[in-house]
Amino acid sequence: MTTSNESSFFDLHITGLGYLNRIREVKPKKGAPFLACDIAALNGPANDASYVRFDTRVSGSEAQHLIRRCVQAVESEKKVLIGFRLGDLWTDIFTYAKGKRAGEQGVSLKARLLFVSWIKIDGKLVYKAEPKPTETSDQVPQAPASSPSQDAATPGISAPASDTPEEDAADTPVPALADSF
Repeated sequence: MTTSNESSFFDLHITGLGYLNRIREVKPKKGAPFLACDIAALNGPANDASYVRFDTRVSGSEAQHLIRRCVQAVESEKKVLIGFRLGDLWTDIFTYAKGKRAGEQGVSLKARLLFVSWIKIDGKLVYKAEPKPTETSDQVPQAPASSPSQDAATPGISAPASDTPEEDAADTPVPALADSF
């Protein structure tokens, strides 16, 4: 009988699409600063979708680079829709400090933004992640994906697998404030 010192984990990931909001650098009193953003994820039937808000900490250099590139578009109030994967979901209970709900308790859904699969700004596809080599070798060929001009709120939206991003994020160093799209 052999024993292993490796830890095993059960991952819970949330995959979806949603609108990017409130990109900011958080500087906690203790610990290192980090990049954060809000995602208003679409949920429910396409003709009557609702939004679920996630307050996310952006994890990984590629995701940080992509979110930094969206800062200018979000600040100029363009509609930035992303395909995403979240992990480590948890809740934070807080008390409203001002406004009509001052003194009441609220709940915030928090998670880590692990992966950005595609980005559309005002309905135009500006980024699509390259598929991993292992994903394409074991899968059955897929039907052609939607065109970049497809409406952003269309259900089943997926990024085309054959397009290349305008700028390869893997070859570009991550600057403090990345170039926008």
